[in-house]
Amino acid sequence: MLSRRLCLLVLLLAPALSCAKARDYAIDPVHSRVLFSVEHLGFAKALGTFSAPRGWLRFDPDDWSSAQVEVEIDVGTLDLGDTDWNQRMARRDFFDSQRHPRARFVSTRIEPVDARRARVVGQLSLRGVQREIVLDVHFNRLARHPLTLRRTAGFSATAQLNRQDFGMRAWRTMVGDTVELRIEVEAQRRRAPTTRSSRDEDDR
Repeated sequence: MLSRRLCLLVLLLAPALSCAKARDYAIDPVHSRVLFSVEHLGFAKALGTFSAPRGWLRFDPDDWSSAQVEVEIDVGTLDLGDTDWNQRMARRDFFDSQRHPRARFVSTRIEPVDARRARVVGQLSLRGVQREIVLDVHFNRLARHPLTLRRTAGFSATAQLNRQDFGMRAWRTMVGDTVELRIEVEAQRRRAPTTRSSRDEDDR
């Protein structure tokens, strides 16, 4: 009878135990960046970056299915390596950054692949348009940072999108439609998502 009761107690507690390791992390804007590449006239792929992303993620290294992520990017951080081109791409036929200064990604579901990889499906809002995209994410490391002494998680991700889906239809004979993304993220342990609280978590 006692063993049956213990089994029942374990079953009742299992959902809570499975979520017990999920923790909130604030994205480190200094050590995180988004790189994109797009074909230019068939000669080469133009490279650009967006820097200083801000947001949060919830992550349990033993249970990808509980993960969540929300991030915002200031479109004004666009850098193509040339001031004139940065200004040109900020105009209405491309990023339209004056009317739509921020891009935002919010995860909607997680599809675990293995212990280190998952497909993160979510909604990307860009130029006032919202579309679903899929990030192929690789979990790099979770450890205490030697300088900040905070628990820090690191991830790399890739994705593809079609610029026309977000209203960027100019210069189709010069600029490719397919945009490849590479994302590098470091995130530090926090008490709660930065969108809800700025309080730090006791790093125990």
